Amino acid sequence: MEVGAGKSKMPLGERDYALKPLDPKVVDERAVDAEAQRPTWSGRLDFILASVGYAVGLGNVWRFPYLCYSSGGGAFVVPYLIMVLLCGTPLLFMEFSIGQYTRLGPVHALTKICPLLKGVGVATVVISFVFSTYYNVLMSWTLYYFFNSFGATLPWTSCNNTWNAVGNCSSGFPSNSTHLQSASQQFFDHKLLQKTSGIEEAGGIRWELFGYLILSWVIVYLCIFKGVKSTGKVVYFTAIFPYFILFALLINNVQLPGAKNGILYFVTPVWSKLFEVKVWVNAAAQVFNSIGIAFGSMISMASYNKFNNNILRDALIVSFTNSFTSILAGFVIFSAIGYMAHIHNLPVENIATDGPGLVFVVYPEVLSTMPFFQLWAPLFFFMLLCLGLDSQFATVEVAITFIKDEFGPQVLHFLKREELLTLVMCIVGFILGIPHVTKGGIFVFQLMDHHTAVVSLVFLAFFEVVAVCWIFGVPRVCLMVERMQGKTPNIYFRVCWQLICPLLVLSILISSIVYYTPAHYGKYTYPAWAEGVGWAVSLVSIVWIPLGAIHEVSSHKGSLLQRIKTAMISTIDLDADDPLPEKQNLENPASETLFTSGV
Repeated sequence: MEVGAGKSKMPLGERDYALKPLDPKVVDERAVDAEAQRPTWSGRLDFILASVGYAVGLGNVWRFPYLCYSSGGGAFVVPYLIMVLLCGTPLLFMEFSIGQYTRLGPVHALTKICPLLKGVGVATVVISFVFSTYYNVLMSWTLYYFFNSFGATLPWTSCNNTWNAVGNCSSGFPSNSTHLQSASQQFFDHKLLQKTSGIEEAGGIRWELFGYLILSWVIVYLCIFKGVKSTGKVVYFTAIFPYFILFALLINNVQLPGAKNGILYFVTPVWSKLFEVKVWVNAAAQVFNSIGIAFGSMISMASYNKFNNNILRDALIVSFTNSFTSILAGFVIFSAIGYMAHIHNLPVENIATDGPGLVFVVYPEVLSTMPFFQLWAPLFFFMLLCLGLDSQFATVEVAITFIKDEFGPQVLHFLKREELLTLVMCIVGFILGIPHVTKGGIFVFQLMDHHTAVVSLVFLAFFEVVAVCWIFGVPRVCLMVERMQGKTPNIYFRVCWQLICPLLVLSILISSIVYYTPAHYGKYTYPAWAEGVGWAVSLVSIVWIPLGAIHEVSSHKGSLLQRIKTAMISTIDLDADDPLPEKQNLENPASETLFTSGV
């Protein structure tokens, strides 16, 4: 039976996928009504810039350069680019397709695609919102540095300040063999954080950071309170401006003495590293975290597209730009690190470090020694602010999209305006972020980041790929794309979706379990109760997957096997004449409750 020849209700997996030619004019006309029910991006460039802004974040500036230098230098680029081609780009294309076709956020979209694993959609919303509560803390740190970089001298350059521990303070970067700390490290630890000895000692609120956290949430609210209409305009600046600064810094840095040694250290291949499993796992994990697969943000943003938007083009642009930015940032960072190694007569490996320390300890020290530091320091931290804000917009928008899709009429009846819903979400995010701006907040931050961005994300990604690629099925994904684009995806994407992506994600999941290491901050190891809290944070999102499956199976009749089979049947009717088969739900998204499959 040809698709479109009738409205047979037999399971889609048993149908023949011979495609009936579609009239583009009919598709466009039937898409108009549904698009009128949901706001859309003002232009194609708005969506591309918002997606690029979300994918390109602070991780491109600190995590990729560090992974590259610690995992084989230039050799790391090989597994990284392979993972982008075989996993990152295909899964991004898949998420764009789901969002644009269903015109729903991740919860409702994944519920219709695979009712059995509808909990994956809820989990993506939870993990994104949890992520947003601590990611904005980075913005408060960035604002602190930004406003402290306008003085005649930068406050992290000397050991003659009240916060310095004079006995072990060094005005430069000390050798690893000494007990000394750099002045920039002490500024970060003792002035900005006023760090306690561990997570068990909260130490009270850092009121300056508390104020900057309020400011960062105010900025986020002002940028997103009008939905995609306001975000689409803001990203024209926040997504493009960082590239001017990165190129300007690169041009400046390569002229500094020692820059060549830093760049060579960054790109020199250590080919033996390619035989280490952990290097390939690091490459895959970096692609997943950087592009934002399984966070629900890409599905949410694509749901505001017009039905016929060219998502393949957009997926290729976002993937390429993200990888290019990571490599560009590597050259910027390591040319500066080479310069610092030259000044202090130290090997490069004594200066390079992982995590926030790279941009909040090492690079501030670099900036203080540069000519015209009064210009470069504020510009660098303003660039970090733009990079972080773009990612923050998308993660907050996931939760807002879910609430509007699920409880739209009820919420608007109570709050009257959508702007107030956004305000409530920002206030809740701010309150949940307060523990991170205590004097022991850095330990809370590190624990949350480890268990959210590493542990939970891998589980969610695996179940999302299983739900879409194996249960819903690649032929149906291809049919969705064909309905929107007029042609089916080529064999490269079909093979990646059917075989390569699921196996790669499964490999990452297994490797994450095998190579799991508890969270730590520097030499500090967390007590057992803190690790328990970390796993509880992970379960806050993961637990929705089994809960959703249990609820769905229990809502059907028959034997357990029959219930599971029924729960695996998609509720998207791809045989319907209308290319937007769920239009009745688009007109009133709240008509479908969170755990109602519609089967």
